[in-house]
Order: sequence, then C-alpha cells, then structure tokens
Amino acid sequence: MFGKVNKIHFIGIGGIGMSGIAEVLHNLGFEISGSDISMNKNVKRLKNLGVKVFIGHNPENVKDVDVVVYSSAIKEDNPELISAKDRHIPVIKRGEMLAELTRLKRSITVSGSHGKTTTTSMIAHIFIEAKLDPTIVIGGRLNSSGQNAVLGKGDYFICESDESDRSFLLLYPTINVVTNIDLEHLDVYQDLEDIKSAFIEYCNKIPFYGLNLLCIENQNVTDIIPSIEKRFQTYGFKKSADIRADNIIQDGYISTFDVYYFSEKLGRIHLNTPGIHNVLNSLGAIGVAIECGITFDVIKEALKNFQGVERRLSIRYKDERRVVIDDYGHHPTEIKATLQSVRSLYPDYKIVTIFQPHRYTRTKALLNEFASSFYDTDILIVTDIYAASEAPIEGVSSDILVEKIKMQGLKDVYYIADFDKIFDLEIFNDEKVVFITLGAGNITELSYKIADYFRSKENV
Repeated sequence: MFGKVNKIHFIGIGGIGMSGIAEVLHNLGFEISGSDISMNKNVKRLKNLGVKVFIGHNPENVKDVDVVVYSSAIKEDNPELISAKDRHIPVIKRGEMLAELTRLKRSITVSGSHGKTTTTSMIAHIFIEAKLDPTIVIGGRLNSSGQNAVLGKGDYFICESDESDRSFLLLYPTINVVTNIDLEHLDVYQDLEDIKSAFIEYCNKIPFYGLNLLCIENQNVTDIIPSIEKRFQTYGFKKSADIRADNIIQDGYISTFDVYYFSEKLGRIHLNTPGIHNVLNSLGAIGVAIECGITFDVIKEALKNFQGVERRLSIRYKDERRVVIDDYGHHPTEIKATLQSVRSLYPDYKIVTIFQPHRYTRTKALLNEFASSFYDTDILIVTDIYAASEAPIEGVSSDILVEKIKMQGLKDVYYIADFDKIFDLEIFNDEKVVFITLGAGNITELSYKIADYFRSKENV
C-alpha cells in the first residue's frame, strides 16, 4: 500500500485524531508505534490492541521506523522529531497521512469550524445502519460503540477534515460538508478572509462527479458560494435551502422536524440529540446519505437511534436535584450554542458553568467574543488557561477574561485556578442546579470529580 513502508511511528499518538489514524493503520497490518506525554483513554485502547506506546518522548523511540507522523500539537524542538530528521526518516503531518488513507476509498469529509465531530458521527452511523461497512476516523468517540476509528470493508472512508493548520488542503474528498466558517486559528490564518479562501480552495478540490454540502445558516459559508466552481447543494432552515428542516419541535432532549429535499417532503425526523445546531448537523448528514443512495427510511431510523458523541452535552450525573454535564465547547460560538441548549433543557434550574479556556493564542484573539458568550449561565467559574503546549502570552490570562466578562453584566463570575477549590463554593449545597464543564483541555476530569462528589452524598 505504501511501498516498502511498514513501521509507522506517531508522535502525540494519544490525541483523538492521531489515535484514530493509528488504529486504522494497525488494523491494515502496519507495525505501529507511538509516544505521548501521558497515559489517557486513547493510549490505553491502542495498547490493548497491541500497539507499542511509549510514555514520554525519547530520540531512541524512532531509531527503527520507516516514517514518522506528528500532530499539530508537536513543536519543532520535540526530541523525536529532531531525531527522525537527523536520521533522514520521512516526517509527515497527521493530515498528510489521513490524505493517503482517503485515497484508498470514496472519501466523505466534514469540514467547518464547529460541528464536525457530531456531523461526521451522524454520517458514520447512518452508513453503518445502511450496511455499507464504512471506514471511519472521527475526532470523538461514538457513545454507541466507544470507538473513534473503524476499518470497514466497504467503499466509503468517512472522516473530519482539519482546517486548523491548513492540512485539510491535502485531502481530495469525493463528498464534502461545510458546517460553518468562523474566526479561529489566527496563529495560522491572517484573518477571516484568509480562512474563507482556504475553504473555497478546499471545496473546489472535489472531482466533477462529487458534491459539496453547504450550510447557508452561516453567513460566512453563504459568502463563499459565488466562488465555488464545483457541484454543491445547500442545507438549512431557509426556504431557499436545497435540503431543509421545517416544523421543528424541541421537547427536552428530542428534536422532531420535517425534511424537504428540493421542495419534496421526505418525511419527519426524530432526533435524540438536543439543540437546534444538531438539527443543522443532521441535515448535512442527511444530504450526504441521499447523495450516496441511502433511502430516507434508513436515514430516519438511524438518526432516531443515534446516541451522540462523547463530550457533547454528556451527562455525568443526574438526580432530581442536580445534573452534571460535560462538553467540549471551547470557542465562543460553541459555548453559546451549548449553553442555549442547556438553558432550554433545564429552564427552572440554576446553571453553573465551569469554563477552561483553551490555548493562549485563541484566548487572546477572541477575548471580546468569549466575554459575551455566557449570557445563558447564572454562575461562571473560569479556571486557568489550558496551554496545549503553547507558551504564555503577556497580558493574556483567565483573571483578565473574568474582568471582561463582568463588564458585560454577568456578576457571579469567579477565577479559580485550583479545581479542588471549586468544591468550597456554597452552590454545591443548593438544589435544582446544573453544573456544566466546558473546554477542550483536561476540564473533563473535573466533571467526573463533581459527579463522584454528588454520588458520595447520596446516602449521607
């Protein structure tokens, strides 16, 4: 498949995207090794599959490999990266390896600033239910199976495409979904126009027989449509959308809506994934499925039993008095959508949000946007910024963010660096409270701690 290449080493193998590619390659018969700074669920899964994983980065880890794959989180001074280059071992980014894998089958990618993982997961679930046996690489774990990677025998390869470092431009999808375009990754892109240009280039990479599915509820996506030279269809709530949801009813965790395809009413969808944003995500998935010849009856049944993705409004604890939710949201747009969903789900509860900012560069670039993202919470706790290998930036800190948020009118805002100190707050004694942890870092660990705390009080 890759010529004489057999031994493939992953630096940062514990990342959700890296681990998925490593698992697929392992199942294809390659000899996989990898390293990461610490043990996590992804590393444990790979080790259980028989993959050799080193904890810590050591130059000796790459001495006998054919190619090295590294993630965008790995810095140029990484000892394994330096060692591989010194040994003249080919070194490639994660996106390049993903691109090589997608060449093997008919590839379906989901691109966009937000909603990629959920939309990709919905597509994957529909294709599995349609008995198409796809190969899948997702940036999150399906709640139904606990997997983020599957090597299938069918013709389709379904994955997310990562715009964060422009590596999605290495891919050549047959079908592509654009969920939205937002201001993000300003350490890579100059401005919003630069981001739009990258998406235009990506959409125009599909073959003449392919399809772009574009969400027109996002203005930035609408803006790029005149520059799309390849075939496309639109989806959304507007009458002008080719694939449209109408008569939407949201009742707790369930959304129901009618689906129209080029003015033809196909039927009604019952979606067990809350939030209006997930109705949009499902429309993108429906468009892909229709393009690939899957019947609406199969689509409808698959979405009805779709169980969601890990860390997307994931309930860690629930009784009649308190709810603990964990969510991956780490961008202002995602935070707003998540908190709006929680507010609609629990209108009579006090909402306590514990937010861990992710990366200094993102916090700096979107400081004002973050400050106005928490209107749907009653109490906000901001922890230290999760660096994700970045160096601190002068003038960028959580306490500065807290002051910015207070200026927006939210009074109950606190900066608490130590996770354990959060338990000293009186709110933990109140009833009818929803606690939600938000962020892309290790804040998820706190959600489990809070859940365990309330479980320990159940019989007291």
